[in-house]
Amino acid sequence: MRTEKDMMNVIKTVALNEEGIRAVYMNGSRTNPRAPKDIFQDYDIVYVVTDLAPYLNNPQWIDIFGERLMIQEPDKLDKQRGFPVNPNSYGYLMLFQDGNRIDLRLQTIEEMRHTYKADSLTIPVLDKDHILPTIPAASDKDYHVRQPTEAGYYACTNNFWWCLQNVAKGIWRAELPYAKQMFELVIRPCLDQMVDWWIGCQHDFQAAPGKMGKYFSIYLPSDYWQLYKATYSGSSNQEFWDSIFTVCKLFRLLALNVATQLGFTYAEEEETAMLHYLYAVKELPADAEAIL
Repeated sequence: MRTEKDMMNVIKTVALNEEGIRAVYMNGSRTNPRAPKDIFQDYDIVYVVTDLAPYLNNPQWIDIFGERLMIQEPDKLDKQRGFPVNPNSYGYLMLFQDGNRIDLRLQTIEEMRHTYKADSLTIPVLDKDHILPTIPAASDKDYHVRQPTEAGYYACTNNFWWCLQNVAKGIWRAELPYAKQMFELVIRPCLDQMVDWWIGCQHDFQAAPGKMGKYFSIYLPSDYWQLYKATYSGSSNQEFWDSIFTVCKLFRLLALNVATQLGFTYAEEEETAMLHYLYAVKELPADAEAIL
Protein backbone atom coordinates (compact mmCIF):
# COMPACT_ATOMS: atom_id res chain seq x y z
CA MET A 1 0.00 0.00 0.00
CA ARG A 2 1.44 3.39 -0.98
CA THR A 3 2.23 5.65 1.96
CA GLU A 4 0.74 9.09 2.53
CA LYS A 5 4.02 10.56 1.29
CA ASP A 6 3.80 8.48 -1.88
CA MET A 7 0.19 9.48 -2.53
CA MET A 8 0.75 13.18 -1.97
CA ASN A 9 3.79 13.02 -4.24
CA VAL A 10 1.68 11.50 -7.03
CA ILE A 11 -1.08 14.07 -6.51
CA LYS A 12 1.35 16.99 -6.63
CA THR A 13 3.46 15.59 -9.48
CA VAL A 14 0.43 15.15 -11.73
CA ALA A 15 -0.58 18.74 -11.03
CA LEU A 16 2.90 20.11 -11.63
CA ASN A 17 3.18 18.31 -14.97
CA GLU A 18 -0.27 19.34 -16.21
CA GLU A 19 -0.36 22.85 -17.62
CA GLY A 20 -4.13 23.02 -17.23
CA ILE A 21 -4.00 22.42 -13.48
CA ARG A 22 -3.25 25.72 -11.78
CA ALA A 23 -3.86 24.94 -8.10
CA VAL A 24 -4.54 22.06 -5.73
CA TYR A 25 -6.20 21.96 -2.36
CA MET A 26 -7.34 19.26 0.05
CA ASN A 27 -10.11 18.88 2.59
CA GLY A 28 -11.66 16.05 4.58
CA SER A 29 -10.37 14.01 7.49
CA ARG A 30 -6.72 14.21 6.45
CA THR A 31 -6.80 17.95 7.08
CA ASN A 32 -8.51 17.57 10.46
CA PRO A 33 -5.98 17.71 13.31
CA ARG A 34 -8.53 16.01 15.61
CA ALA A 35 -9.45 13.11 13.32
CA PRO A 36 -8.00 9.68 14.15
CA LYS A 37 -5.44 8.64 11.54
CA ASP A 38 -5.75 5.26 9.84
CA ILE A 39 -5.18 3.43 6.55
CA PHE A 40 -8.76 3.97 5.32
CA GLN A 41 -8.64 7.78 5.18
CA ASP A 42 -9.44 9.11 1.72
CA TYR A 43 -7.48 11.79 -0.08
CA ASP A 44 -10.08 14.50 -0.76
CA ILE A 45 -8.37 16.50 -3.48
CA VAL A 46 -9.48 19.39 -5.68
CA TYR A 47 -7.67 20.32 -8.88
CA VAL A 48 -8.38 23.87 -10.02
CA VAL A 49 -8.18 23.87 -13.82
CA THR A 50 -8.39 26.40 -16.63
CA ASP A 51 -10.78 24.18 -18.61
CA LEU A 52 -12.61 20.93 -17.81
CA ALA A 53 -13.01 19.83 -21.43
CA PRO A 54 -9.51 18.39 -22.07
CA TYR A 55 -9.90 16.08 -19.08
CA LEU A 56 -13.52 15.07 -19.71
CA ASN A 57 -12.70 14.35 -23.36
CA ASN A 58 -9.85 12.02 -22.34
CA PRO A 59 -11.28 9.52 -19.80
CA GLN A 60 -7.95 7.69 -19.57
CA TRP A 61 -6.07 10.64 -18.12
CA ILE A 62 -6.77 9.47 -14.54
CA ASP A 63 -4.87 6.21 -15.16
CA ILE A 64 -1.77 8.10 -14.05
CA PHE A 65 -2.85 7.84 -10.40
CA GLY A 66 -2.44 4.05 -10.35
CA GLU A 67 -4.24 0.80 -11.08
CA ARG A 68 -7.86 1.11 -10.01
CA LEU A 69 -10.04 -1.46 -8.33
CA MET A 70 -13.24 0.54 -8.94
CA ILE A 71 -14.39 4.02 -9.84
CA GLN A 72 -17.53 6.11 -9.44
CA GLU A 73 -18.23 9.34 -11.34
CA PRO A 74 -21.20 10.95 -9.55
CA ASP A 75 -21.63 13.78 -12.06
CA LYS A 76 -21.67 11.32 -14.95
CA LEU A 77 -24.29 9.18 -13.22
CA ASP A 78 -26.45 12.23 -12.51
CA LYS A 79 -26.23 13.42 -16.10
CA GLN A 80 -27.17 9.98 -17.44
CA ARG A 81 -30.27 10.01 -15.23
CA GLY A 82 -31.29 13.46 -16.38
CA PHE A 83 -30.38 15.24 -13.15
CA PRO A 84 -28.87 18.75 -13.26
CA VAL A 85 -25.08 18.90 -12.99
CA ASN A 86 -22.61 21.71 -12.36
CA PRO A 87 -20.82 22.45 -15.66
CA ASN A 88 -17.87 23.96 -13.76
CA SER A 89 -17.06 20.89 -11.64
CA TYR A 90 -16.55 17.14 -12.10
CA GLY A 91 -15.69 14.36 -9.67
CA TYR A 92 -13.89 11.02 -9.73
CA LEU A 93 -14.06 8.65 -6.73
CA MET A 94 -11.21 6.20 -7.23
CA LEU A 95 -10.38 3.09 -5.20
CA PHE A 96 -7.00 1.64 -6.13
CA GLN A 97 -5.66 -1.88 -6.15
CA ASP A 98 -3.40 -1.06 -3.19
CA GLY A 99 -6.39 0.04 -1.04
CA ASN A 100 -5.81 3.78 -1.27
CA ARG A 101 -8.67 6.03 -2.33
CA ILE A 102 -8.68 9.46 -3.94
CA ASP A 103 -11.85 11.53 -4.14
CA LEU A 104 -10.77 13.92 -6.86
CA ARG A 105 -12.76 16.92 -8.01
CA LEU A 106 -11.92 19.14 -10.95
CA GLN A 107 -13.25 22.66 -10.83
CA THR A 108 -12.75 25.85 -12.78
CA ILE A 109 -11.00 28.85 -11.28
CA GLU A 110 -14.32 30.68 -11.07
CA GLU A 111 -15.93 27.75 -9.25
CA MET A 112 -13.03 27.64 -6.80
CA ARG A 113 -13.71 31.25 -5.85
CA HIS A 114 -17.19 30.19 -4.71
CA THR A 115 -16.19 27.06 -2.78
CA TYR A 116 -12.66 27.42 -1.44
CA LYS A 117 -13.61 29.21 1.77
CA ALA A 118 -16.78 27.17 2.33
CA ASP A 119 -15.13 24.37 4.33
CA SER A 120 -13.01 25.01 7.44
CA LEU A 121 -11.20 21.71 6.79
CA THR A 122 -9.31 23.05 3.77
CA ILE A 123 -5.56 23.34 3.18
CA PRO A 124 -3.71 24.55 0.07
CA VAL A 125 -1.41 21.99 -1.56
CA LEU A 126 -0.16 23.79 -4.68
CA ASP A 127 -0.79 27.25 -6.12
CA LYS A 128 1.07 28.04 -9.36
CA ASP A 129 -0.43 31.49 -9.87
CA HIS A 130 -1.28 32.53 -6.29
CA ILE A 131 -5.00 32.31 -7.01
CA LEU A 132 -6.07 30.54 -3.82
CA PRO A 133 -7.45 33.02 -1.26
CA THR A 134 -5.85 33.25 2.16
CA ILE A 135 -7.65 31.08 4.70
CA PRO A 136 -7.17 30.24 8.41
CA ALA A 137 -5.47 27.03 9.48
CA ALA A 138 -7.68 24.00 8.97
CA SER A 139 -10.02 23.20 11.85
CA ASP A 140 -13.24 21.24 12.37
CA LYS A 141 -15.21 24.32 13.53
CA ASP A 142 -17.72 24.03 10.66
CA TYR A 143 -18.62 20.57 11.96
CA HIS A 144 -19.16 21.42 15.62
CA VAL A 145 -22.52 20.50 17.11
CA ARG A 146 -24.86 23.48 17.00
CA GLN A 147 -26.72 24.36 20.18
CA PRO A 148 -30.45 23.70 19.72
CA THR A 149 -33.29 26.08 20.35
CA GLU A 150 -35.90 24.86 22.83
CA ALA A 151 -38.33 24.47 19.91
CA GLY A 152 -35.80 22.30 18.06
CA TYR A 153 -35.15 20.25 21.18
CA TYR A 154 -38.87 19.65 21.74
CA ALA A 155 -39.44 18.76 18.07
CA CYS A 156 -36.77 16.07 18.37
CA THR A 157 -38.15 14.57 21.58
CA ASN A 158 -41.74 14.72 20.33
CA ASN A 159 -40.86 13.03 17.04
CA PHE A 160 -38.89 10.33 18.85
CA TRP A 161 -41.73 9.35 21.16
CA TRP A 162 -44.53 9.82 18.60
CA CYS A 163 -42.95 7.70 15.86
CA LEU A 164 -42.20 4.75 18.14
CA GLN A 165 -45.86 3.77 17.73
CA ASN A 166 -45.15 3.13 14.05
CA VAL A 167 -42.32 0.77 14.93
CA ALA A 168 -44.56 -1.07 17.36
CA LYS A 169 -47.42 -1.59 14.93
CA GLY A 170 -44.94 -2.73 12.28
CA ILE A 171 -43.70 -5.47 14.61
CA TRP A 172 -47.25 -6.57 15.50
CA ARG A 173 -48.23 -6.69 11.83
CA ALA A 174 -45.08 -8.72 11.02
CA GLU A 175 -44.01 -5.95 8.62
CA LEU A 176 -40.31 -6.28 9.37
CA PRO A 177 -38.96 -4.01 6.56
CA TYR A 178 -41.37 -1.22 7.55
CA ALA A 179 -40.66 -1.58 11.27
CA LYS A 180 -36.89 -1.71 10.81
CA GLN A 181 -36.79 1.25 8.45
CA MET A 182 -39.04 3.28 10.71
CA PHE A 183 -36.66 2.53 13.57
CA GLU A 184 -33.45 3.21 11.64
CA LEU A 185 -34.57 6.09 9.42
CA VAL A 186 -36.79 7.98 11.88
CA ILE A 187 -36.08 6.93 15.47
CA ARG A 188 -32.30 6.59 15.21
CA PRO A 189 -31.79 10.06 13.69
CA CYS A 190 -33.65 11.49 16.69
CA LEU A 191 -31.43 9.50 19.03
CA ASP A 192 -28.29 10.54 17.17
CA GLN A 193 -29.34 14.17 17.27
CA MET A 194 -29.76 13.92 21.04
CA VAL A 195 -26.35 12.25 21.33
CA ASP A 196 -24.87 15.16 19.37
CA TRP A 197 -26.51 17.70 21.66
CA TRP A 198 -25.40 15.80 24.76
CA ILE A 199 -21.81 15.79 23.47
CA GLY A 200 -22.15 19.47 22.62
CA CYS A 201 -23.25 20.26 26.16
CA GLN A 202 -20.25 18.42 27.61
CA HIS A 203 -17.82 20.35 25.40
CA ASP A 204 -19.37 23.82 25.27
CA PHE A 205 -20.46 23.07 21.70
CA GLN A 206 -16.86 22.92 20.51
CA ALA A 207 -16.91 19.24 19.53
CA ALA A 208 -17.48 17.44 16.22
CA PRO A 209 -18.84 13.89 16.74
CA GLY A 210 -18.23 13.08 13.08
CA LYS A 211 -20.29 12.09 10.07
CA MET A 212 -23.09 9.66 11.01
CA GLY A 213 -21.85 9.58 14.60
CA LYS A 214 -18.61 7.84 13.75
CA TYR A 215 -16.88 9.30 16.83
CA PHE A 216 -19.68 8.55 19.31
CA SER A 217 -17.58 5.81 20.90
CA ILE A 218 -14.89 8.39 21.66
CA TYR A 219 -17.19 10.97 23.22
CA LEU A 220 -19.72 8.81 25.08
CA PRO A 221 -18.89 7.31 28.49
CA SER A 222 -18.61 3.53 28.48
CA ASP A 223 -22.04 2.84 29.99
CA TYR A 224 -23.78 5.09 27.49
CA TRP A 225 -21.82 3.56 24.61
CA GLN A 226 -22.83 0.07 25.70
CA LEU A 227 -26.47 1.17 25.68
CA TYR A 228 -26.03 2.75 22.26
CA LYS A 229 -24.60 -0.47 20.82
CA ALA A 230 -27.53 -2.40 22.27
CA THR A 231 -29.95 -0.32 20.21
CA TYR A 232 -28.90 -2.41 17.21
CA SER A 233 -30.76 -5.70 17.12
CA GLY A 234 -31.41 -8.84 15.12
CA SER A 235 -34.57 -9.75 13.25
CA SER A 236 -36.44 -11.59 16.00
CA ASN A 237 -39.30 -9.80 17.73
CA GLN A 238 -37.73 -10.24 21.16
CA GLU A 239 -34.42 -8.74 20.05
CA PHE A 240 -36.26 -5.90 18.34
CA TRP A 241 -38.33 -5.09 21.41
CA ASP A 242 -35.22 -5.22 23.59
CA SER A 243 -33.56 -2.63 21.35
CA ILE A 244 -36.66 -0.43 21.46
CA PHE A 245 -36.73 -0.27 25.24
CA THR A 246 -32.96 0.25 25.30
CA VAL A 247 -33.26 3.20 22.93
CA CYS A 248 -35.99 4.62 25.16
CA LYS A 249 -33.75 4.34 28.22
CA LEU A 250 -30.77 5.95 26.52
CA PHE A 251 -32.81 8.71 24.91
CA ARG A 252 -34.30 9.64 28.27
CA LEU A 253 -30.89 9.82 29.95
CA LEU A 254 -29.50 12.03 27.21
CA ALA A 255 -32.56 14.24 26.78
CA LEU A 256 -32.96 14.92 30.50
CA ASN A 257 -29.31 15.94 30.77
CA VAL A 258 -29.55 18.22 27.73
CA ALA A 259 -32.70 19.81 29.14
CA THR A 260 -30.95 20.44 32.45
CA GLN A 261 -27.84 21.88 30.81
CA LEU A 262 -29.78 24.22 28.52
CA GLY A 263 -32.68 25.11 30.78
CA PHE A 264 -35.29 23.33 28.65
CA THR A 265 -38.38 21.41 29.72
CA TYR A 266 -38.48 17.69 28.99
CA ALA A 267 -41.89 16.33 27.93
CA GLU A 268 -42.11 13.67 30.60
CA GLU A 269 -45.80 13.02 29.96
CA GLU A 270 -45.14 12.09 26.32
CA GLU A 271 -42.54 9.52 27.34
CA THR A 272 -44.90 8.04 29.95
CA ALA A 273 -47.76 7.81 27.48
CA MET A 274 -45.73 6.16 24.73
CA LEU A 275 -44.08 3.66 27.05
CA HIS A 276 -47.57 2.64 28.22
CA TYR A 277 -48.56 2.14 24.58
CA LEU A 278 -45.37 0.21 23.69
CA TYR A 279 -45.69 -2.22 26.57
CA ALA A 280 -49.32 -2.83 25.61
CA VAL A 281 -48.49 -3.55 21.97
CA LYS A 282 -45.61 -5.82 22.95
CA GLU A 283 -48.02 -8.09 24.82
CA LEU A 284 -50.79 -7.85 22.23
CA PRO A 285 -51.80 -11.27 20.81
CA ALA A 286 -51.80 -11.70 17.03
CA ASP A 287 -55.61 -11.96 16.93
CA ALA A 288 -56.24 -8.92 19.14
CA GLU A 289 -59.31 -6.80 18.33
CA ALA A 290 -58.33 -3.82 20.47
CA ILE A 291 -55.04 -2.16 21.43
CA LEU A 292 -55.72 -0.64 24.83
